[in-house]
Amino acid sequence: MISFLENLDRKLFLLINGFHSEPADWFFYYVSQKFTWVPFYALLLFMCIKVLKKQWWLVLIFIPLLITATDQISVHLFKNMFLRYRPCQNLELKDQVHLVRDYCGGKYGFISSHAANTFGLAMFVWLLLRKSFRYWGWILFVGFAGITAYSRVYLGAHYPADVAVGALLGVSLGFLFYFFFQRIRRKLSPNSDAIIRRDK
Repeated sequence: MISFLENLDRKLFLLINGFHSEPADWFFYYVSQKFTWVPFYALLLFMCIKVLKKQWWLVLIFIPLLITATDQISVHLFKNMFLRYRPCQNLELKDQVHLVRDYCGGKYGFISSHAANTFGLAMFVWLLLRKSFRYWGWILFVGFAGITAYSRVYLGAHYPADVAVGALLGVSLGFLFYFFFQRIRRKLSPNSDAIIRRDK
């Protein structure tokens, strides 16, 4: 069963990574860069300030803690434990991998820290802002995290399973951090119970 899943994962990787073009190379290379998303992060911060009002500063504490958690867990509890080579580091596969600007990443790839970080952030911020963004907000946040995760497979840095499990970790931690965020809000403000009920 494990052999079947690994085979399927490899075939799906080769399908995604093999379907490439020069414009797509350029696009996904920059999608995968953290600084590309700075304007988007600035917009999210603006929305948090608008929605959370006097408590907006809490996101400046929780988001860095969340990203640190997703990043460190993905490295120390997964990459350093499972020791699964990235496709571009796998000697049996590397000659078939399409790389962009010779970008590969570190030696091990399970799980994707990019996927864990972006899905964690997307889940946490969407829960905070879901009333403001309504239904289309879910599409926005899933699109942001999903396209970043897809870029990791396209660039040859991860297998699809790497980003899938990374996304699951990110979503779980994003929800957990939101739960603690709401508890802190309730303790900091006597009127926060009404605010939190209105946010739900």
